[in-house]
Amino acid sequence: MTMKILVNASEMEMTPRLREYVEKKVNKLSRFLDNLDEARVELKFDRSVRNAADKHVAQLTIRGKNLLLRSEERSDNIYASIDAALDKLHRRVEKHKGKRLRARSESESLKTMASADRREKESIETRHPIARRKKFLLEPMSEVEAIDQMEMLGHEEFFLFQNVRNGSVNVIYKRRDGSYGILEPEIR
Repeated sequence: MTMKILVNASEMEMTPRLREYVEKKVNKLSRFLDNLDEARVELKFDRSVRNAADKHVAQLTIRGKNLLLRSEERSDNIYASIDAALDKLHRRVEKHKGKRLRARSESESLKTMASADRREKESIETRHPIARRKKFLLEPMSEVEAIDQMEMLGHEEFFLFQNVRNGSVNVIYKRRDGSYGILEPEIR
């Protein structure tokens, strides 16, 4: 099955050379994982950044069966941003493959990963406007799988998941000392 590649550019011109470069580089990811369905590439020229070295942004998201990986990089050149984001994504793919092989050798099965990276922007005119709203499906997973998923998505601070142990919605977060904490809400 061929992977569908979606390329979007904002605040910059999408030249045929740039599109060809992105498609060629992203197609190479299918060599490493055979179950990739879609790759979404978002390129942006960010005028609001103060540092000129961070103006070109490349964000890559790949989806497949039980897989969602994302990376984002900034630099002073869009091609360098694309290459750096692909390198980061490649490392995450290798990490995912290694964990999958270890789990298989230990006769454990991987649970379905968190999916649906939908973006929806809404502005509410209140005292505290909401700048971004994100919807996603919660998949039951263990605490260890939640930590793995948090790292694979590149979320540095926290990850929301449904705990397979008790069915409740939990938040796992990284503490300053490098350990992890879990928030387990209780309703009165």
